[in-house]
Amino acid sequence: MKSTLKGRSLLTLKDWTPDEVRQVLDLSHQVKKERESGKLLQRFQGRTIALLFEKRSTRTRCAFETAFGEEGGHPVFLSTADIHLGVKETLEDTARVLGRMFDAIQFRGFKQSTVETLAKWSGVPVYNGLTDDWHPTQVLADLMTLEEVFGSLKGRKLAFVGDGRNNVANTLLVGCAQMGVHISIVAPSSLSPASEHVQWAASMGARTGAKVQVTEEISEGVKGADAVYADVWVSMGEEDRSAERLGQLSPYQVTQDVMEKTGSKDSIFLHCLPAVRDKEVTADVIDGPRSRVWDEAENRKHTIKALMLATL
Repeated sequence: MKSTLKGRSLLTLKDWTPDEVRQVLDLSHQVKKERESGKLLQRFQGRTIALLFEKRSTRTRCAFETAFGEEGGHPVFLSTADIHLGVKETLEDTARVLGRMFDAIQFRGFKQSTVETLAKWSGVPVYNGLTDDWHPTQVLADLMTLEEVFGSLKGRKLAFVGDGRNNVANTLLVGCAQMGVHISIVAPSSLSPASEHVQWAASMGARTGAKVQVTEEISEGVKGADAVYADVWVSMGEEDRSAERLGQLSPYQVTQDVMEKTGSKDSIFLHCLPAVRDKEVTADVIDGPRSRVWDEAENRKHTIKALMLATL
């Protein structure tokens, strides 16, 4: 399979062009159709991938393992309890060894610098399965889901409601701007996204037609939205700040009333999961007819498979 992305890592979507994101999205739709038709193509036969996890995972781990395994490859799960990841030996040394033994590496953990070091020293494609700063494989699935529902991306609007400075909000700013999707971050001022991310998205949006909005006002932020997006209020590693986050974000719960404020009966609800019902979203929204979170979760697998096919 020919690809301009062969040999490339995915550390943040900022490193990719809109055309490269488009290439992976197109391939994602293709591999989903292949899977639904029962085709078994075994394109990773004889290949291996190391899956490094500092943080627990359901969707990311299952998506990488099943996507690689369905194509005939051998995924190897490695937690910090299994290998010396920055302990006893340097991270650079671990990267060198893994690069000699595996065709690719996935990392899910805390520091963005860790995934960058793995990419620098391993010599093989490295995929960011989540860091404190970015979550690119999630947003590829979000974009795919939007495209499935509405048929196109350009000119659509997505409103993220909640902690505007977390990894998902950061990555939605980038991915939506690249694909011409209007992006609104609806958050209290204390949890607004970093200005550098907003400025980057606005600059990209000037080229793609995407408008970037940051607001504290829910009605203003979700007006005209095709999709309303929520995430957990307390990110992994911030459990000690639960009470503070609850106080800041309780006015930003996504309810049926918030969904009505979009002004469109066709607007959908998205969530990267795991979800805490009746915290960031009410149960009747996430389990209701507007919810597309299960399609979104499944699409993690198809976009990750496409990512690996394009780069390997």
